Amino acid sequence: SHTLVKEFILVGFPGSRYLQLSLFVILLFVYVLTVMGNVSIIILVRTHRHLHSPMYYFLCNFSFLEIWFTTACVPKTLVNLVSQSQSISFTGCLLQMYFVFSFGCTEYFLLAVMAYDRYVAICYPLSYSIIMNSTMSTRLAVGSWISGFLVISVPTSLISRLSFCGSNIINHFFCDISPWTVLSCTDISHVEMVCFFMFAIVILGSCVITLVSYVYIISTILKIPSTQGRRRTFSTCSSHLMVIIIWYGSTIFLHVKPSIKASLELTKIVTILNTVVTPLLNPFIYTFRNTEVKEILKKTFSWK
Repeated sequence: SHTLVKEFILVGFPGSRYLQLSLFVILLFVYVLTVMGNVSIIILVRTHRHLHSPMYYFLCNFSFLEIWFTTACVPKTLVNLVSQSQSISFTGCLLQMYFVFSFGCTEYFLLAVMAYDRYVAICYPLSYSIIMNSTMSTRLAVGSWISGFLVISVPTSLISRLSFCGSNIINHFFCDISPWTVLSCTDISHVEMVCFFMFAIVILGSCVITLVSYVYIISTILKIPSTQGRRRTFSTCSSHLMVIIIWYGSTIFLHVKPSIKASLELTKIVTILNTVVTPLLNPFIYTFRNTEVKEILKKTFSWK
């Protein structure tokens, strides 16, 4: 007797028309700045030969990923803020969810790969060029992308089989798994279990690799006799470490929890940090905390 829901309403950020337009301007500005910042890093690395190293190769992959990660959800949010209709089809919702989480999982793998790269560079500097050659760098980058998209195909397949026959209002600004699947009129316990274990493996697994890498990195740095030498060595990975703290801190809160029904409003707020703020901060963090990039920018923009 139930009618299956084939279209959903993204609540987004409810409020007055003035609030909606203000959020539109802010999000549009942040989105454009995010794309420009990450594109600038890619162009900077591609046009300067002495930046053609594994570290900057992974940074280019990371910047390219951030562009698409924020593009997967922000443009639709912008349209909903100025449009009378906030609807999205079931297929559109499924695709948006798949791409947002695929890019997110790829980011975990890339951060772990970048941590491993810094580990080899600092702990085995004489063997670095042999271990992290172009073939190995390409395999690690491609492997991160493929793994990120394959992992999310499992929960996506399960969600595609759910039936929705009640409310069609999603309490979020994009098709996040938590606020979407709670609307299902069928049992979602198997989806909850799979999502919990998948995200726990991806997040905690990559986090362990990253932490172990940095334990060895810090122990190696502490053995350097000169203070200047320790500072110079640590500066090569400080930007990456800052990005890791911001990203892992917010995503562990979002996804490693036993029930996807918990704290939907708080989830929406923290998701803004992940999908909007973090992609914007990354290029600035790498620009202002990376000595080589700062020197290039000084030479580029200096004039007599």
